[in-house]
Amino acid sequence: MLNIITIDGPTASGKGTISKKLANKLNWKILDSGSIYRAISYMALKKNLSIFNIQEILLLIKDSKLIFKDSKIFLENVDISQKIRTEEIGSFASKISKFNNIRKVLIDYQRSFYTNTGLVADGRDMGTVVFPEAKLKIFLTANIEIRIKRRFNQLTKKGVSANLKNLAKSIKDRDLADINRSCSPLIIAKDAYVIDSSYIDSDKVTNYIFNIWMNRFCCIK
Repeated sequence: MLNIITIDGPTASGKGTISKKLANKLNWKILDSGSIYRAISYMALKKNLSIFNIQEILLLIKDSKLIFKDSKIFLENVDISQKIRTEEIGSFASKISKFNNIRKVLIDYQRSFYTNTGLVADGRDMGTVVFPEAKLKIFLTANIEIRIKRRFNQLTKKGVSANLKNLAKSIKDRDLADINRSCSPLIIAKDAYVIDSSYIDSDKVTNYIFNIWMNRFCCIK
């Protein structure tokens, strides 16, 4: 078993924030798999590609010069960390993630983030597909209305305009797409701890996961 904590869950369940806090607390590396799909989507949209240009997108992945450093994403030495956080890019990322050949190409790339020190992996299929051998698996969820408000607040805080009604539809559509796709759907791993973060702040959830790790998993070889 590897020193990996996977945190899977739907959009705006809090997994990104909690993964960063947990990685900092453990002094581990972090993998934000959603950022990979968003970065690819950003590149595809810049080239005016649609979700049906799969071969061209696969070539983009092969030739991409993405660098992940200190929780930031660089494309050809330009920081695109904030540019990939729009709903348009999120929607595109959700759509291309349904294609088996794209997901398969990215599995080895995502696994390359692991180091012996440890890794917190945030995504939708981290515990079921990418790192099934992880020591600790978390499935993070939250009430749909709370998730919609969280994402709205995240976007407005960053100065990104958002329509609450359109945002609600986008998140609900993304949930359906994630759950129903044939390849790597969003499901709860059999050995995962399920945490509802609806009414718990991120620090408390982080500490809860940290304590599970320290008390039950950190010494397992």
